[in-house]
Amino acid sequence: MLEVGLARNVGHPRLMTEISDGRIIEARLAAIIESSFDAVIGKDLNSIITDWNPAAERLFGYTQAEAVGRSITMLIPDNLLDEETDIIRRIRANERVETFETIRVRKDGSRVNVSITVSPITNADGQVVGASKVARDISPLKQSERRIRLLLREINHRVKNQYAVILAMMRETGRNAHSIEEFQNKLGERITALAASHDLLVKSDWSGSTLAAIAKEQLVPFGHEDRVTVSGPLISVSSTAVQNLGMAFHELGTNSAKYGVLSGRGGSVAISWELLQEGGEAATLRVCWDERFDPPLEGEGKRGKGFGTVVLERVTPQALGGRAQVEHTSDRICWTLTAPMAELVGEPDDV
Repeated sequence: MLEVGLARNVGHPRLMTEISDGRIIEARLAAIIESSFDAVIGKDLNSIITDWNPAAERLFGYTQAEAVGRSITMLIPDNLLDEETDIIRRIRANERVETFETIRVRKDGSRVNVSITVSPITNADGQVVGASKVARDISPLKQSERRIRLLLREINHRVKNQYAVILAMMRETGRNAHSIEEFQNKLGERITALAASHDLLVKSDWSGSTLAAIAKEQLVPFGHEDRVTVSGPLISVSSTAVQNLGMAFHELGTNSAKYGVLSGRGGSVAISWELLQEGGEAATLRVCWDERFDPPLEGEGKRGKGFGTVVLERVTPQALGGRAQVEHTSDRICWTLTAPMAELVGEPDDV
């Protein structure tokens, strides 16, 4: 019909202009579809693919030649075939299917998260003859959502652990405090130490931290950095290890600030760690706090078992599946922790 109309009206300026404008619009539309980053697919009312742009090929893996003429259901998982039935029903009623999220199948069988919008295609008489479908890969968005959910679960888990730790701190600190003021001061310092470990975890998105960062962060409040050395291989440990090692370093630092090198007396503190592995045995980590007094303390200076001792000898080693030993003499305090690397690197709890 268009050819007949052209023959009868050849040379008519207005008609020629309309035809020219129409072709320009079609060319622009075709260029937009070809260059789109979203998959644009055309199909008829029997769900047979009629159009397939380069982005569809990149997203689903089928070339245009492979896709055109086949049913769109080749992209739909069996359990979601009802989606296409509903889409065709709505398209026949000349309804636009608003954007929704779903799953589609690539040529290689892998699945991809997509957002899809479907609109009717009409002919010159306004009759619905097919549908255009725009599909966008939202896999990165879904991965981000999963990571956020995982982090929220992790934070919830850690917060509950922190509550338990704080309750234990309150109980043990109260047992050994001689006044309300002493109780408040000690509890405040210990909660501040927990907060320092928390800050390290926030900086790493709760993935853990290095041993060097843990030791340095916990000793900042005590000063005398010139008397402290920190050495060992670069090792990152889990969030559980960050919290428990942070508590141990805080208690050692607190004791030193009261009676030892960090109080201003002579001597030095050496914090070190090393990996141990023999034969086919699993790797273990040895962490050591070696504090030497110069001059020596008067007597061995052993004191009652307060919360700090509980942390060093029981809480930290048990949490990390290891063992600890404290040597306390007149000229030295040495705390040694030995624990499996698997416990220090991985998360013991299923979060």
